[in-house]
Amino acid sequence: MTIYLSRARSVPMLKSGVGRWLAIALLVLILDQASKHTIEALFQFGEQLTIIPGFFNLTLAYNPGAAFSFLADAGGWQRYFFTALALGVSVFIVFLLKKHHAETRYALAMSLILGGALGNAIDRMLLGHVIDFIQIHYQQRWYYPAFNIADSGICVGAVLMVIDSFRRETPSEKTV
Repeated sequence: MTIYLSRARSVPMLKSGVGRWLAIALLVLILDQASKHTIEALFQFGEQLTIIPGFFNLTLAYNPGAAFSFLADAGGWQRYFFTALALGVSVFIVFLLKKHHAETRYALAMSLILGGALGNAIDRMLLGHVIDFIQIHYQQRWYYPAFNIADSGICVGAVLMVIDSFRRETPSEKTV
């Protein structure tokens, strides 16, 4: 992958190694933050816009906790805990990307998780909560908790990690 800044120059760091994976993480982060800012500018808290009736809405929700509003009512300490956790995990992921940059599926998974973790950490640091806006539901009977692009990156990355763990060669399978 080469990113062209102009017709004459490219960014050689992105051609191989860890740079291309960091670029994917940055793309997830940018898409996440841009979408959150757009939704927050267009919606009032709790407002919903039906996109696909009976299935998909856009809404503006705030989550002071973690996934599925875990610890949302914990009194405020969770903001710092989850921010520190996301930043610590992000540093570890960059280390893993440097070590495993040639393993495409694994590095892609780590990149998606990294971009998502940083996207939600930025919300927690600046706002004290995470902005969620994607709402999947069935009719008016069942609602999945609202989520965002960062959450999607983390989930897709986790699924890719599981797939990678099943498809990874063990030392006994490698041919000499």
